[in-house]
Amino acid sequence: MGLIRRDGTRLTTALVTGASSGIGAATAARLAAAGCAVVLTGRDEHRLARVADSTGGRAVAADLAASGEPERVAEAAADADLVVHSAGLGWAGPLGEMPRRSIDDLVEVNLTAALRLTRELLPGLVERNGHLAFVSSIAAVGVRDEAVYSATKAGVRAFAASLRYDGLGVTTIFPGAVRTPFFDGRTYARRHPRMVDADEVADALLRGVRRDRAEVFVPGWLTLPARISGALPGVFHRLSRRFG
Repeated sequence: MGLIRRDGTRLTTALVTGASSGIGAATAARLAAAGCAVVLTGRDEHRLARVADSTGGRAVAADLAASGEPERVAEAAADADLVVHSAGLGWAGPLGEMPRRSIDDLVEVNLTAALRLTRELLPGLVERNGHLAFVSSIAAVGVRDEAVYSATKAGVRAFAASLRYDGLGVTTIFPGAVRTPFFDGRTYARRHPRMVDADEVADALLRGVRRDRAEVFVPGWLTLPARISGALPGVFHRLSRRFG
């Protein structure tokens, strides 16, 4: 079994980062249900072990922002033909109030770790006609009070788009607000977009991989403001100020 792409390629072994909770855990569950062998990595060893138990996956606890860790994870998943980059940190608030350490952490975990891990795995993925999937965010278009987070997710988007020239499938998913541990104890005050479950994002991600879609937005209507942002940035920002 496995995940069958539109071109008939069968993806049988997946590496999922950020697999200890949220979108990563939900994606791992769906990949396992599809018959993929899953290698799971994350920083929370105990949560990761629970996900591994429920999916039959292999847990590789790691901090991908630490020196040498992407290389160690790449070695553990050397035969992967699908890599799902879902590890990430969030931070919301005025930039002037953001600790310098938090800036470094977001850049390292959200962007640099994905670059380094992909570099290690890319030759094998190209050889096996594999697939890369990246969890970005609608914040990649630039949203209020999330300047650094937005910058990292925009970087992921550009990185993924560039990799499509390397001859393998690449899918980037852009969720709005997702019910994950990031929102534990927080109030989500924005009117738009509505919050979605991690399962909904995972389902959309797998559909995107199967169809070899370059970009997928969740909920789907977010495609429109994202396109407006690219074509008419001034209009987008005026609408964003008005409607949230």
